[in-house]
Amino acid sequence: MQRILHVKEIYLEAFRNWSSIFLKKYFKAFSWFCFALWLITLYAFVFRLSTGFAFD
Repeated sequence: MQRILHVKEIYLEAFRNWSSIFLKKYFKAFSWFCFALWLITLYAFVFRLSTGFAFD
């Protein structure tokens, strides 16, 4: 739990005191997009493992 709180604090600190609201929203959206892509990749890998896909 401590690690999750630390990552949250790093995330919040990264976007604090930015002058351009457009850049702030753009980079937040981009970071959520990257996180979603990572989750899709993780799901695909677990799905392949659970169905017995041969990784040759």
